[in-house]
Amino acid sequence: MKITPLDIKGAFLIEMEEFKDNRGSFARQFCKKELQEFGIDFDIKQCNLSKNSKKGVLRGLHYQKEPYPEIKMVSCFKGKVYDVILDIRKDSPTYKKWTATELSENNGKMLYIPSGVAHGFLTLEDESYVYYQLGEFFMPEYYSGVRYNDPAFGIVWPKVGELIINERDANYELWK
Repeated sequence: MKITPLDIKGAFLIEMEEFKDNRGSFARQFCKKELQEFGIDFDIKQCNLSKNSKKGVLRGLHYQKEPYPEIKMVSCFKGKVYDVILDIRKDSPTYKKWTATELSENNGKMLYIPSGVAHGFLTLEDESYVYYQLGEFFMPEYYSGVRYNDPAFGIVWPKVGELIINERDANYELWK
């Protein structure tokens, strides 16, 4: 695994190193020992799969509030997504900063997203599947989000035609 720090404090890009031969390929997706070498102490408590049938599906930006903040590792097993993370930790040196990474079935990239960082994605292809490894159980009463187009952050999303977004995600309150 190749692990590279991102512009968001505590966030990392993880790239699987694929080994190929005449049978196909093999890559390690998770190694606690290698992650710990970068100060990442991550215990997986839940795994989720988001199946998105159409290009233009926008999910997020989501996070879970204290005392149950989520840590996530996110990858795309099928298709392609534009994945965005946004630092909403008021005491962070990268507060209100965002970064985006294209995740796809072909590039072997994953994101490690620390707690206090909101996450969302936009599908760039039909039939895009996003896999989440979570460091906390889902707690609906602590679940929240940031509006994807909030002017306080200026997130730039690719143009994909009409967005497919649920009412909750489209109508989160503007950031104060």
